[in-house]
Amino acid sequence: MAHFIDRRLNSKGKSTINRQRFIKRYKQQIKRAVSDAVGKRSVTNVESGEQISIPTRDISEPVFHTGKGGRRDMVHPGNDQFSEGDRIERPPQGASRGNGDGDASNDGEGQDEFVFSISKDEYLSILFEDLELPNLKKNQFNHVTQYETYRAGYQTDGIPSNLDIVRSLKGSVARRIALTATDKRKLRELEERYERLKANEGNNTDSTDESMRANSQLVTEEQIALEADIAALKAKIAKVPFIDTFDLRFKNYDKRPLPSSKAVMFCLMDVSGSMDQATKETAKRFYILLYLFLSRTYENVDVVYIRHHTQAKEVDEQEFFYSQETGGTIVSSALKLMKDIIEERYSDGLWNIYGAQASDGDNWADDSPKCSALLAHHLLPVCRYYTYIEITERPHQSLWKGFEQVSASHDNFMCKHIESQADIYPVFREIFKRADADAS
Repeated sequence: MAHFIDRRLNSKGKSTINRQRFIKRYKQQIKRAVSDAVGKRSVTNVESGEQISIPTRDISEPVFHTGKGGRRDMVHPGNDQFSEGDRIERPPQGASRGNGDGDASNDGEGQDEFVFSISKDEYLSILFEDLELPNLKKNQFNHVTQYETYRAGYQTDGIPSNLDIVRSLKGSVARRIALTATDKRKLRELEERYERLKANEGNNTDSTDESMRANSQLVTEEQIALEADIAALKAKIAKVPFIDTFDLRFKNYDKRPLPSSKAVMFCLMDVSGSMDQATKETAKRFYILLYLFLSRTYENVDVVYIRHHTQAKEVDEQEFFYSQETGGTIVSSALKLMKDIIEERYSDGLWNIYGAQASDGDNWADDSPKCSALLAHHLLPVCRYYTYIEITERPHQSLWKGFEQVSASHDNFMCKHIESQADIYPVFREIFKRADADAS
């Protein structure tokens, strides 16, 4: 059996690289675990990290092992129940009990789980992957800032993956030319002079004149000196390295803002007496998820919070999520207030307007037609997208039925139903799913 020992030093980012490789490899299992974890969180810790469990069978590597069966001779120390030759019945498959604290399952099967902790950034990245504001139009170079990565020249330091080989070799050639040009020119001159002396030496050797022979001896000494100079120059030129760290050039990347649009999100929440505490908390979970999505994916998106019972009121973030005010139910009051705010602040045609409304569906019967009319004739014509979330386990009432008719004739309006906290995240992803997510 061969043993391989890796003695390479760990790089500083090795654990980070391995972590990202693990997340990429088991992305689907982690996304399912994150989706299940959303409904189990409280309102106050939606944006923190998470410990998720992945079944061991999903991450185990294939192995070869000895199959069960066959004849085996075993010695059990401390036997006080059986004698030699007794036949012991084979236990049913999976009925043996391990040393764990849990109880065995009825069918004798079970699985261990691998617990993996992900950070806040990793959790939110997986949570909002492939989501976007629908129908966002780039009609104004202001407010909503998105970035694109672009090539920004070269730099002398960087990671190996960004090394530009061609640029580095060009730098190497330029450096070697600059350092050796003078020496190579002098070398050519010496070699030409050496060749001339060598030619003259042959002519002087055939001569019988004593003076010519003396000159020949001087030429020979000069040749020896030239050979030494030529060898020294060649050695000097050879010492110039083919490539040096000074020659390395790495691709440099930077981010620049893209022209984008101004956008505003209206959050309308029913706080009437029919909304019990569990229903309100479900609505808050949805809006906190929406707030995290907007704040993480886009910059400088205006968010307008509206609470309503019989009367609607624009509030700040703190009051929207934590106020205890309640009362009867007139849904049209919130829609009218949204219409007034749009006309007052966002009527210049430069804004992408979105709306998200959450309610239990309870409303005065005479008020539901007013709500449908406000949506169809005043809000949807100016909204990029509007969604209505009904949180109830009861049959749908007149408000849902009226909104369904409006949804059938408007592509930018969607009605969704949430029965429990487990439905929040799947509904949220369906509402804000990126248009090209299915294609990819």
